[in-house]
Amino acid sequence: MEPVQKELHFDLIDQCRRGEKHAYNRLYNLYSKAMFNVALRIVNDHGDAEDVLQEAFIAAFKNLKAFKGDSTFGAWIKRIVVNKSINHLNKKRLATESVEEYPDVEAIQEQSSVLFSVKAIKTAIAQLPDGYRTVLTLYLFEGYDHGEISQILNISESTSKSQLNRSKKKLIQLLKQK
Repeated sequence: MEPVQKELHFDLIDQCRRGEKHAYNRLYNLYSKAMFNVALRIVNDHGDAEDVLQEAFIAAFKNLKAFKGDSTFGAWIKRIVVNKSINHLNKKRLATESVEEYPDVEAIQEQSSVLFSVKAIKTAIAQLPDGYRTVLTLYLFEGYDHGEISQILNISESTSKSQLNRSKKKLIQLLKQK
């Protein structure tokens, strides 16, 4: 039998469901910074990330009754933020590339002797094309596997894998240019 994960903020969520305004503010303050960072890593624009964050919290608060507690509130709101971020990119008509359009990508050799600063890596990630950055973010930072990414982005698993490989290769190129 699997252990039941207790929601840390159950009382706060219950207060929100009862319409207590201070509870909405507290819940927002608990999760907004982390969720903003999730959105920013995907949409790559501060203003757009703020918009996505607000849309996500509005949707979450409107649908709080649908939160069953099967996962933590943090995981639930994170999924909403990821979906809103993807929708935002789709509205801008920035679709990921299909794997069929390109030949196989060469394997990337690990270069353990090269070290880069966090700032340089963040700058290079921000320069990646949206499709590459989105898959890289979902895989490396958000912890989704290729099956989940394929469902979120409505692409094949092989496209997700190739986008990840291309994003890593492009990231290394960008870092070497610095």
